[in-house]
Amino acid sequence: MNFLLQIASSEPHFPYAATAVMGLGFIAAVTIGSIAWYNSKRPAGWENKERPDIVPNVNK
Repeated sequence: MNFLLQIASSEPHFPYAATAVMGLGFIAAVTIGSIAWYNSKRPAGWENKERPDIVPNVNK
């Protein structure tokens, strides 16, 4: 039981883990948002432009 209390009370790497999770979440949000933006209706002047090869087509 003492061992578990020592682990719970000493959290030296928690800030690094939280920062890593937040960083990965931000990258995932930007990536998913970019794909959604590219698959959305085109802004004025961009209607006939080609879609980048890296962005997948999403059917409705």
